[in-house]
Amino acid sequence: MRIALISDIHGNLPALEEVLKSTVSYKADVLYCLGDTVGYGPFPNECVELVRKHCLVALKGNHDSGLLGETPIEDFNHYGLSAIQWSQSVATEEVKEYLRGLNVKTEVNGITLAHSSPLNPEAWTYILTMRLARENFEAYTTRLCFVGHTHVPIVIGEDGTINKYSLALRSIINVGSVGQPRDENEKAAYGLYDTETGAYELIRVAYDIQRTARAIREVGLPEFLAQRLFQGS
Repeated sequence: MRIALISDIHGNLPALEEVLKSTVSYKADVLYCLGDTVGYGPFPNECVELVRKHCLVALKGNHDSGLLGETPIEDFNHYGLSAIQWSQSVATEEVKEYLRGLNVKTEVNGITLAHSSPLNPEAWTYILTMRLARENFEAYTTRLCFVGHTHVPIVIGEDGTINKYSLALRSIINVGSVGQPRDENEKAAYGLYDTETGAYELIRVAYDIQRTARAIREVGLPEFLAQRLFQGS
């Protein structure tokens, strides 16, 4: 089975649409979403509807939780706060109900999925150091754990290696961001995992950034949220 793992769409409909086309071309059998379907971007309802339609498994991220009022909005930076407050004003009740029913962590098909981290997932921790990675390896039992949250793709091996994926190692894999990459690459990112061969690949997809930026400006979200998309930062 080929599993496409998407995360951190953040209301970026043009990016999500191109990623969905890419998963078809790569013959993905199922799609899993690791959370933060909303936040920052101008298309929260449309993105949630596509995730609900196409993703067999979907998780709740901190921005999804923030939209619902479950995570205090004070926990977000200025730009995130502005986008959450705007998203709260336009999100449909159907979308809110869908997000409300999502988990923050799960295990399926022999892999662990979490938005931020498998250890205390609702603390929304960023796995940015080897110390935190080691603590999180102890929080799940499968060979692989897929996460998002940082918007930066990375493979962390249990032996401390970085970006050297090995079938012999337990690994924490960040699949990057569909809607707001922050690794200085403006292309949308997602992961592709083959359960039969164990192979993993990071896929990058170009999309119409101008369309998203134009929509951000039209709804009155901060200009910074438009500009950062062109820089992948």
